Amino acid sequence: MEGPSPDQEQQESMLCLLVAQPEQIQDMNLMVMKKILASGCTPLIVTVNKPYKVLTKIYAKEGIGPESYFVIDAVTQYSGGVCPPSPRVKYVNNPSNLTDLGIAITELLKQMPEGKKCILFDSVSMLLIHIPSATASKFLHFVVNKLQLSDVSGIFLSVEKGLDPVVMSQMSAFVDHVMDYEQAQKQTCLL
Repeated sequence: MEGPSPDQEQQESMLCLLVAQPEQIQDMNLMVMKKILASGCTPLIVTVNKPYKVLTKIYAKEGIGPESYFVIDAVTQYSGGVCPPSPRVKYVNNPSNLTDLGIAITELLKQMPEGKKCILFDSVSMLLIHIPSATASKFLHFVVNKLQLSDVSGIFLSVEKGLDPVVMSQMSAFVDHVMDYEQAQKQTCLL
C-alpha cells in the first residue's frame, strides 16, 4: 500500500481506498472527515454503517456541525428509525437498494454548492453484508466512474480483511491509491 505521489496530489479528483482494523473504523472516519474539511472540500457521506442521527452526534462531539456535510443514509429506514426531512440528507430504504443509492448520489451531488466535492463511502465492507460481492463490485465501479466523470474525489472506507480478495483487488484497480489507517494518518491531505 502506498500514498499519493506528488503528481497525483495535483489531480483535480482523487480516489482512495482506506482500510483499518474494525476497532479503528470510527476513528478513521473522523480523521478523514477532518482532513476533507481542512482541504476546503464539501463532503457527501454515503453511510451504510451508522444512521444519520448517530453520525451527527459523533461528528458534533468533534466540532463538526451538520451544515459542513451532506449525507445519504441507507441505514435509518432499514432499521425502522425515523427519517426527519433535511435538505442535506437523503434516505435510502435499504443498503441493498443500489438503484436508489445511485440516484441519491447523483441528486445530492447536483444539490451541493459549487466547488471542491468529495464522497466519503462508509463502509465498503458493510455494503457486502447486504449484497453479493460481484454486485458490490459493479456498483462501486459505477460510483467510481460517476465520480471521475463529475471530477469529484472519493474516499472508500473498509475494514481490513473485511473485503473478499476479489473485491479488494478490483477496488485497488478502481482507485488511485490504497492506504491503511496509519498511512492515512501521516498524510496531510488525502485528496
